[in-house]
Amino acid sequence: MNATTDRLDTPRAAGMAGIAFALLLAAAIVLMRIAVPSGDVADAPIDPDKRWAIQVALEIVPFAGIFFLWFMGALRAHTGAAEDRFVATVFLGSGFVFVATLFGSAAAAGTVLSEGTPSDFGRHYAYTMLATYAMRMAAVFVLATSTIGRMLGVFPKPLAMLGTVVGLVLLVVASGVPWAELVFPAWALVLSLYILRVRRGTAKTGAPNPTDPP
Repeated sequence: MNATTDRLDTPRAAGMAGIAFALLLAAAIVLMRIAVPSGDVADAPIDPDKRWAIQVALEIVPFAGIFFLWFMGALRAHTGAAEDRFVATVFLGSGFVFVATLFGSAAAAGTVLSEGTPSDFGRHYAYTMLATYAMRMAAVFVLATSTIGRMLGVFPKPLAMLGTVVGLVLLVVASGVPWAELVFPAWALVLSLYILRVRRGTAKTGAPNPTDPP
C-alpha cells in the first residue's frame, strides 16, 4: 500500500477506532456506576449480584485505552503536517495522561473485587482518578482537538463549538456531577461518525482530502 492510500485510509481508521473507543468507554462507565455506589451511598456494600459488572468493566477498559491511542494517532495523521506544534503537544500529552489515569482508575476499582470486604479507599480513589483527573485530561484533549480542527478547517464550526462546550463541561463539572463522564465518549462518537461520513463522501466524489498535500 502506497503513502497516498495510507493517508486516505487514515480518517476511516480514526472513525472506526473512535467509535469502538466511545462504545467501550461508555459501557465501562455505566457498568462501574451501576455496580460501585458513589456520592451519598459511597459506603454502601457492593451488591454481590453486581460484581460481574465490575469484572466486565475491568476487562473492557484496556481495550478502550488501546482504541483511544489508535484514535489519537489516526486523528493526528488526518491533520497532516500543518498542525500547530504547541497545540499538537497539548493534544498528545493530554491523551497519554488520560489513558494513564483511566488505567489507574480501573486498577483502583479492581481492589473492590480483590478484598473480602468493600474497600472505601479503593472506590473513592477510583472515582477521584476518573472524575477529577482522567476527565480533566479528557477535557484538555477535546479542547486541543477542536482547536486543531478549527485552525485547519477540517471540522465545521458547529462541531468545533461542540468540542469547546464538551471540554468546558468536563473541565468544570465532571468531578461533581455523576454520569458527566459520558459526555466524553458521546463527543468521540459524534466526531467519529462525522469523520466516517466525510470519508465516505470523499471516496464517492473522488475529491481530495483537505489535509492531503497538493
